[in-house]
Amino acid sequence: MRNLLLALPLLAAVPLMAQSALQLPGVADVSRVTAGTYQTDPGHTLVGWRVSHFGFNDYFGIFGDSTGTLTLDPKNPNAASVDITIPVGKVTTASAGLTGHLLRAGKDGGKADFFGPAPADAKFVSTKVEASGTKAKISGNLTLNGVTKPVVLDATFTGAGNNPFNKKATVGFHATTTIKRSEFGVSYGIPVVSDEVALDISVAFEKTS
Repeated sequence: MRNLLLALPLLAAVPLMAQSALQLPGVADVSRVTAGTYQTDPGHTLVGWRVSHFGFNDYFGIFGDSTGTLTLDPKNPNAASVDITIPVGKVTTASAGLTGHLLRAGKDGGKADFFGPAPADAKFVSTKVEASGTKAKISGNLTLNGVTKPVVLDATFTGAGNNPFNKKATVGFHATTTIKRSEFGVSYGIPVVSDEVALDISVAFEKTS
């Protein structure tokens, strides 16, 4: 009897859980996207990075609180434009020591190993969008560590709908690309820490107009 009484709340919750699963606010349905201008939801926009460490395994880090805008018309996706600003100084890793090293000044006034104590924000500005269904190649210029280079993002539309908290129309995307950090003047530890950096981007945009 005691076990039955303990199980009753769980049994009651099952229909509610099933109903909740069927009513996700965001769905990968292009018909839900409306034309207009969007801004990032900084708290739910992440730029992850991955490097090979000594050839043993990969190490991960994250840039959060990214801001920017997206102009989008689902009837003409190739006319879309996007710009994202990434606060490099807010880099996060699983190691306090590594995070400190990434933002540490160079010795005796010399060049910092990585970004230094007051790094400028990174910025991506699109120059061309080639959409095909729910996927797109987004060409643009990435400025990092004072250097600007062209990059191409492989992007996928992941969802659209209204945010249930602030009621704003929201669209989400996932994108990937790979850069060489040496091209942006960050060469410390190469090759034991890989030159190639894989970027994994998850971004939510909220409509403003």
